[in-house]
Amino acid sequence: MISVERLKVEFNATPLFEDVSYVINKKDRIALVGKNGAGKSTMLKILAGLQQPTSGVVAIPRECTIGYLPQIMVLSDERTVMEEAELAFEDIFRLQADIERMNQELAERTDYDSEDYHKLIDCFTRENERFLIMGGTNFHAETERTLQGLGFAREDFDRPTREFSGGWRMRIELAKLLLRRPDVLLLDEPTNHLDIESIQWLENFLSTRVNVVVLVSHDRAFLNNVTTRTIEISCGQIYDYKMKYDEFVVLRKERREQQLRAYENQQKQIEDTEAFIERFRYKATKAVQVQSRIKQLEKIERIEVDEEDNSTLRLKFVCSSRSGSYPVICENVKKAYGDHVVFHDVNLTINRGEKIAFVGKNGEGKSTLVKCIMSEVTDYTGKLTLGHNVQIGYFAQNQAQLLEENLTVFDTIDRVAVGDIRTKVRDILGAFMFGGEASDKKVKVLSGGERTRLAMIKLLLEPVNFLILDEPTNHLDMRSKDVLKEAIRDFDGTVILVSHDRDFLDGLATKVYEFGGGLVKEHLGGIYDFLQKRQIESLNELQKAPALSTSPTGAKFSAGTKPSAISQPSSNRLSYEAQKELNKKLKKLERRITDCETEIEQTESAIAILEARMTTPEGASDMALYEQHQKLKQQLGVVMEEWDAASTELEELKGVE
Repeated sequence: MISVERLKVEFNATPLFEDVSYVINKKDRIALVGKNGAGKSTMLKILAGLQQPTSGVVAIPRECTIGYLPQIMVLSDERTVMEEAELAFEDIFRLQADIERMNQELAERTDYDSEDYHKLIDCFTRENERFLIMGGTNFHAETERTLQGLGFAREDFDRPTREFSGGWRMRIELAKLLLRRPDVLLLDEPTNHLDIESIQWLENFLSTRVNVVVLVSHDRAFLNNVTTRTIEISCGQIYDYKMKYDEFVVLRKERREQQLRAYENQQKQIEDTEAFIERFRYKATKAVQVQSRIKQLEKIERIEVDEEDNSTLRLKFVCSSRSGSYPVICENVKKAYGDHVVFHDVNLTINRGEKIAFVGKNGEGKSTLVKCIMSEVTDYTGKLTLGHNVQIGYFAQNQAQLLEENLTVFDTIDRVAVGDIRTKVRDILGAFMFGGEASDKKVKVLSGGERTRLAMIKLLLEPVNFLILDEPTNHLDMRSKDVLKEAIRDFDGTVILVSHDRDFLDGLATKVYEFGGGLVKEHLGGIYDFLQKRQIESLNELQKAPALSTSPTGAKFSAGTKPSAISQPSSNRLSYEAQKELNKKLKKLERRITDCETEIEQTESAIAILEARMTTPEGASDMALYEQHQKLKQQLGVVMEEWDAASTELEELKGVE
């Protein structure tokens, strides 16, 4: 579909990448990976036609439509959520207005026998059929389904977009993009502002409903679940692997090891040959052999080893003096904004040294509770106690955007450094991959990941014993995330992590607090233990255990009910993996049934239009109309059979549940 040939991009005469060629084919699901600053976002902008390369060609078929979701967007504040999302159907609205205009004209005109009147009827019929084919009768329902999949409730649809945070407004833009159904989707960090449930919905949508996807993401689990091809930008070149990300990592390592061995063997051969030439160069008796070796040396095709980026982010959080045994205790904490209760009856105790994850949909109160702990929000009820000698280091999810854009990297840190640390600013920047000329870059030219690293340096300048990190991995590349994860694991203090990144939380969090419905519920174990438990609960198998759904932490069980009877899975319950696979089949069947019903409705409408035309004197003698009518009838029968089969299969699978 898209052909990229000998692409080259330069910034200030320095090549970002050059001589890049590859082809994007139909059904490709491509992960575009590489370290921060390698040129991933630039590549997407070039594919979207928003930036011109220094040289090279990007060939896109004229009929191919492209949708692009950037990291940072300028959003409108003038419409409601539904009105903004429905802008995706501007073509349908224009067509609908044309149809209404023609209908009005037909009603007003009386020259029924004129040629113009018959042309107007034909145009009206043709455009009405096109309107039905484009889904003009069901776009509202499709918009609702997409918005709900991305986490919006029905009561949000009529709220102005200005009432929502940047993350929620980004979801509106993502909904518009998905609803337009472009041939090629270009997504730059689409999961940065999505919660776990919305990410899972987006994974399913991209895997089943989209033609071609090229995406940049630092969510390893998301890449593995969506993509089947990986293109790496490294050191100005690209490496194309026809496999998902985890397989690519293994193959890349093996490939480089093979290259290195072949390179070392060749270097040994070259050294031996050069040594022979040098030793016998001036001996007449060896002249023939020397000339032969020189020709042999010239013919050798030199093996090149992929340049490896050895720059490393060295990150260590220094734990200050020891805090009390219980850094945070919440007793019946409640926070409300007017009539809207964010959470209530929050009872939790965080022990010193614990690594805690706060998860849940956006807007359920994760960041609000963090702000209560930070004393940024004080008008809550209940009791929130910080332990003895608790020293908090706080990383807010918008911290990278709060940096002064006109300052250099060096000046940004120099302004907050105090005491002896001022003499070590350049050493610190070098440890964070801002060495040399990079420290003189202005903040406004930094990529999202580079800004996040810079904001993280500011957090490190003061030793603490309690870290609160709100979405710390947004915009960080894989390597930086791994280093950050290792640093948090090695940190001796207490940590609260607000994150939707399952791979990052895996093996790090030892306890999960789930925010939802005004409650904060404790789950012992790691993030995948929590996801497995949520999967079970979503099957309504625990519906007889109201205590678990109404108590945020220490649940009170109903009289005569033993905890084990609620918490232990039944013997005939499907395994987590089997249930996950079953859920996929159920969703696929539900989508197929919905699509069939939509097609049935549109086909029946088209048949009704034809039958109306066939009753006119002109239509009664038009054999083409009868042929078209017969084809639509056959098409309707096929779709009805498909709908019936899918409905039967769905009922059978629901019985398995």
